[in-house]
Amino acid sequence: MFSDLRPSLYGENRHPSGLVYHHRPIMSHPLPIFTPPGLTPPPRASTQRRLIDSHGRTIRDLRLGVTDRCNFRCVYCMDPDVRFLRKSQLMTLPEMVRVARICVDLGVRKIRLTGGEPTIYPHLDDLIGQLSRLPIDDLAMTTNGSLFDLDRARLWKRLGLRRLTLSLDTLREDRFTSITRSSTTPAKVIASITAARDAGLRPVRVNAVIVRGRNEDEILDLVALARELDIEMRFIEYMPLDSARAWDRDKMVSAREILDIIESRYPLRAIGRQGASGTSLNHEFADGSPGGVGIIASVTRVFCSRCSRLRITADAQVRPCLFSTEEFDLRSLMREGGGGVGGASDRAIEDFLMDATWTKQRGHSINEATYVQPTRPMSSIGG
Repeated sequence: MFSDLRPSLYGENRHPSGLVYHHRPIMSHPLPIFTPPGLTPPPRASTQRRLIDSHGRTIRDLRLGVTDRCNFRCVYCMDPDVRFLRKSQLMTLPEMVRVARICVDLGVRKIRLTGGEPTIYPHLDDLIGQLSRLPIDDLAMTTNGSLFDLDRARLWKRLGLRRLTLSLDTLREDRFTSITRSSTTPAKVIASITAARDAGLRPVRVNAVIVRGRNEDEILDLVALARELDIEMRFIEYMPLDSARAWDRDKMVSAREILDIIESRYPLRAIGRQGASGTSLNHEFADGSPGGVGIIASVTRVFCSRCSRLRITADAQVRPCLFSTEEFDLRSLMREGGGGVGGASDRAIEDFLMDATWTKQRGHSINEATYVQPTRPMSSIGG
């Protein structure tokens, strides 16, 4: 990717794609620092060897894409005709482990495996086992719950996985088919939720994207399921991350409306976010029933100022923000050293990641006229 660029000391070069990069010489080849001219990472970011952005946020959480493939084609995420990447474009198992280890060396303490659908990845068990040996506080995974059972969940627990988050947008079989465009059923996902709980992968969290006209009338039913199974049901505001680019704000059910619907039957007690960078506004049931409710209000109650997350996609592109419109090519660096001279050293990759992190935007601009939707859908970004 970088062979067409002439290195200069913070000079401007234009890639054939049209993107502008700023370079500094590192070791024997140039690595990009993706910052506005004259804006350089502070000394503490380099001397402390930490992932720090230009707004003072420190990265502690890594979203690691395992694959871009998924056996669902959810209407708010992926069109039926989406083409997947070639296998050669995806990170290998050793590359994923190496990237994760380097991120941990730079201060990451939590890793979440994402997709696509990570349970499709053929070497998932080995990946979990290797990542669990890193000095981290948490190893979790997000899945649609269609491809595992209790035995597999118990295996993941033994290998070192700590938590699972699953997706379930509806309890009605006809709706499930129309939303996911799959042959899986709600009963199968509920069985997987129970398996995760019984295997000790707690707390089990279940995400539901609420879209007006599709499933907002099932909010209370999903809350009842949370009380029955002793799980946390998390309702997510509909976001513009679909491959069809057909997001309509009128279809977005706000956090306030979701809470009003829930509390019409089940009074809640707010318990706040889990940690300063938590994405979910958490609630427990006022009557002491098991389970809980979380609201991820990315549109109406923005939490960007406390974000501690960095995303690396399955094809090794660094995305400082879920809503980034630019991404930075770590794969070429790992495989070619950024200039066709052989794979880069760990130190060079650290510098690359620190520089990319420095560009992390202050927040998304969904509520502004200037908002530009990312080219990738959520399935290939990694949630």
